[in-house]
Amino acid sequence: MNNSIIVNGLPLLLEGASITLLITVVSLILGTLLGFVLCLMRMSSNKALSFISFFYIWIFRGIPLLILLFLFYYTTPFHIRLTAIQAALIALTLNVAAYKAEYIRSGMLAIKKGQIEAAEAIGLTPLQVMMRIKIPQVIRIIIPPYISNSTSFLKQSAQVSVITVPDLMMNAKNLYSSTYSPMETLGVAAILYLIMTSLLMLLQTWSEKKLNIARNNS
Repeated sequence: MNNSIIVNGLPLLLEGASITLLITVVSLILGTLLGFVLCLMRMSSNKALSFISFFYIWIFRGIPLLILLFLFYYTTPFHIRLTAIQAALIALTLNVAAYKAEYIRSGMLAIKKGQIEAAEAIGLTPLQVMMRIKIPQVIRIIIPPYISNSTSFLKQSAQVSVITVPDLMMNAKNLYSSTYSPMETLGVAAILYLIMTSLLMLLQTWSEKKLNIARNNS
């Protein structure tokens, strides 16, 4: 191990890690919000809205993320030019939304109809039913798979390096191409990815205990 390569390259790798975290967190937040809307559309009695949501989920779950990145970076219409980070955020958000919509929908379907009927019987509005009955239970149901999927998504975000986003993977590859020292560059990048994914795993464990998920499911 050449410690000087690690010391000199670590600032660049940490800068790349910050970009990785930024695009991951932003796309997860936006994707979850869009996924919630898609879930409501999919469960709507309006067949047009339900079909639009189904079609969206079918498209963005079926097309590889790598192709979406290329499409939004290289083939935007009307002479619109997106930066690499903008294209990455759009592609990642649309991809995330398709998956999160299905997680949220599975949580919604797991709620017993009797609870909804009882809430409506005592005069709660649809918004109150959503905020007081559905969302709290959906969160408890989907937290484990949601965070597990988010952990995988963080690793998949390394694909944004192919459109020149200066994320952790891109910076690690640049360091490797100039030093030809895989352990000191790609190895350190792997450790940084492991740290970030481990933090998400710890968040999952903490949230499950905080929400008493194991006890509620027993």
